[in-house]
Amino acid sequence: MSVDGLHLLELRNVAKHFGGLYALSGLDMHVDRGEIVSVIGPNGAGKSTMFNVVTGLYGPDDGDVLFDGQRIVGFAPNQITKMGIARTFQTVHLFPNMTVLENAMVGQHSRSRSGVVGAILRPPGTRREEERIRQRAKEALEFFGSRLAGYRQDQPANALSYANRRRLEMARAIATEPTLIMLDEPTAGMNPTETLELRDHIVRMRDQLGFTVLVIEHDMRVVKGVSDRVIALDYGRKIAEGTYDEVANNPQVVEAYLGTKAAG
Repeated sequence: MSVDGLHLLELRNVAKHFGGLYALSGLDMHVDRGEIVSVIGPNGAGKSTMFNVVTGLYGPDDGDVLFDGQRIVGFAPNQITKMGIARTFQTVHLFPNMTVLENAMVGQHSRSRSGVVGAILRPPGTRREEERIRQRAKEALEFFGSRLAGYRQDQPANALSYANRRRLEMARAIATEPTLIMLDEPTAGMNPTETLELRDHIVRMRDQLGFTVLVIEHDMRVVKGVSDRVIALDYGRKIAEGTYDEVANNPQVVEAYLGTKAAG
């Protein structure tokens, strides 16, 4: 737990249904400050729905979501971002015709103070803020080294490889200056080398940048390599929680997610 005794993120008895389908049902889970927590489960287990409820895209039908002790149910996504929660998506969400740097700069939108008048008149304060935003975006790109910082940052995002578009989305999340960063299947579609490299980046997000990380991931090598704690979902319910080894060898998890043998 954090020093004040509060979980950084807490879901209490959260339910979400779509018609007769319960995507989440009585879900209790938490993430403590400084942890890397992985959520595993097959398609339809409710993992992305949980992310969408936390980040304000969906409202829960029952239960509560608290961030750093504050109830955030009913908050708009931009308000939740400003509070310190950033996320990526299962499918890459970028502005394809904006440049690499501009996409990263979008992450600072919730931190910007300049309004329409400032954007038009561009007083000194607005120009200083623009430079700060630009510098913060460059720092976020540099986190990925030559993969992003070595590219021309004035090229459109749609000119990047698939793996670099994923990295750019993560850089944009980093640029929001979050406390909690939520990664939805960040290694999906990456080759083995890219996957292992990204696994190391996830650990660095915590160790070097100081973020708490909540990650949905199917690649069990990544889950094993990054997780302080693992939560397994099945049909919107939590069926196991603990260390990687504890969850990977849980009979329900073995049957539902890992086949007949737990991952080594």
